Amino acid sequence: MLNRRLLLCTLMILMLPAALAAQDAPVVQRGFNIEVLSHVPLGPPLSVTDIVVEQELSRPYAYVGRMQGSEKGFDIIDLSDPSHARVLYRWRIENADLHTGLGGMDPKYFKYKGRYYLVQSLQFGQSGPDFDAGAVVFDVTDLPDVNKLKKVGFVRAPGAPGGFHNIFMYKHSSGAPLLVGTTSDAAAYVYDMGTFIDGYQTEMDAVLQDENRALVGKIPVPDVPSAPANFPKFYHDFYLAYHPETGQDRFYGGGTGGYFVYNVTDLSNPELLVTITGVQGVAWGHTFTPSPDGRYAIGETEYQYAPLRIYDMKPALDGEVQNINEPIAAWTANWENLTHNHEVRWPFVFVSGYEDGLQVFSLMDPEHPVTVAYYDTYIGAHKAGMCQGNICNGAFGVDVRNADGLIVTSDMSTGFWAFRMEGFQGWDGRGWGVPNISSAQDWDHGPAGTH
Repeated sequence: MLNRRLLLCTLMILMLPAALAAQDAPVVQRGFNIEVLSHVPLGPPLSVTDIVVEQELSRPYAYVGRMQGSEKGFDIIDLSDPSHARVLYRWRIENADLHTGLGGMDPKYFKYKGRYYLVQSLQFGQSGPDFDAGAVVFDVTDLPDVNKLKKVGFVRAPGAPGGFHNIFMYKHSSGAPLLVGTTSDAAAYVYDMGTFIDGYQTEMDAVLQDENRALVGKIPVPDVPSAPANFPKFYHDFYLAYHPETGQDRFYGGGTGGYFVYNVTDLSNPELLVTITGVQGVAWGHTFTPSPDGRYAIGETEYQYAPLRIYDMKPALDGEVQNINEPIAAWTANWENLTHNHEVRWPFVFVSGYEDGLQVFSLMDPEHPVTVAYYDTYIGAHKAGMCQGNICNGAFGVDVRNADGLIVTSDMSTGFWAFRMEGFQGWDGRGWGVPNISSAQDWDHGPAGTH
């Protein structure tokens, strides 16, 4: 276990001029078990954020968040030919210079009543316009015809301004398409996007007068005695998944003090099931993703030298203990750096590893994770990024298209990448003896295990 002074890192810190200057010191790119299909530069260094790819092969589109300066918004990538990916459309917030803060962070999409919608999370400062806008929603059904794209409106949180740093779209067992957003409040806010869409289509005036009309729940950050004194309560990131064994919708959140699992089948009454707190070196949780069966979880915390930690939650889920306070294993690409977001397609974990680019490791044996593939998307110098210590640069986001195994990565400075991993032709959990559950949602039928 690592026992170093915790370097709290948050993307709310603006890039440093010196960091930009250091981008001129390239390193040699390298890879293993990975084929590069496409690389599309998108813009200035440190202007690219997270990424999501649509799961239907008939809709070959990826969405990339954009931040900083005049780049605040999103890009749409056309993957109809993955070997020749191209930018299909760019959207930027009007009067970008007046909108202080980061801009476009986390893109997600959903399907409702036969139409497809992009949700781009936003973070704007209180000194400019739209400071209460958590996300912007676009109807993207008619792609590739960009002339038919339609901005539906903003999801706002007047009571918790500052935007949504992260979001997750989830098809709840009730059938509702739920948007969960990180807020400046000590809770994640949950919105019924069906109500949101219907309101803008039929009762726009009423929706504009009542911005919380679609707000259907709040998932609180629990009190954690071991959290640093005077540390604000917040969630950073989260994941939702159906749990077939119990028939529960579960929320997995990383935030102040550690990681938390809630039963959110009844959104009006979230039930705390598991806490992972008091872990050495983890003052707050960042990204937190379970295995398809809900037993194991991968947890990230954001500071230099921090590895991804793997937790076995079975003792807590079985009622033997109330809290898990140590991991069963850890993994990192390079101990001097920091890994970032990750996608689980059991037993593989696809990682956007900042300076270490795309990384893939296997949890076939959860206590002994093994690297199976990687590609270095980052060509800049060490410590030429954001966050405390300037360690946040390179591969920011990653996603996997289950139907054919296409891997997409967004690099903060080098742009969009599409890959294939040797031997990985797609993913269905049932082929691995686990529920067919991942971040990819079945918008037509609902969570795996309910049909």
